[in-house]
Amino acid sequence: MSQALSMFNSVGPSAFSNLACQMAPYFSTITPEISELRPGHAVVNVPFRKEITNHLASVHAIALCNAAELAGGMMTDVSIPAGAKWIPKGMTVEYLAKAKSNIRAVAQGEGIDWQTAGDKVVPVDIFDEAGVKVFTANITMNVKIA
Repeated sequence: MSQALSMFNSVGPSAFSNLACQMAPYFSTITPEISELRPGHAVVNVPFRKEITNHLASVHAIALCNAAELAGGMMTDVSIPAGAKWIPKGMTVEYLAKAKSNIRAVAQGEGIDWQTAGDKVVPVDIFDEAGVKVFTANITMNVKIA
């Protein structure tokens, strides 16, 4: 089991989310909670706050990207073999609808071959409180196997 997954299971979502934001402080701008984490799957919840809105009073594009990168990165971290390293290499996104509520970023990587090195495309979808998909991303993660 990865160190991150072990910590998540030990301290719980709230404390783990705070630790993740200490390790990568920019994530704290969206006050995320990593609510689910296991190999091939991660869910990040982000509360709707004025501080992350744009001129249309909806969640800002970069806040959506931030949530997607956190979900995709955490899922990648707990999915790769022990000793492997990863880094995001690129991200393509689509803004599908305005997000005017809390959001939920879901990274699904069950079909990805995590045992080999190379670029892995991690899909992340973001939903509003009504379950409407408001955003989708494909994040290319470069994985190096030790």
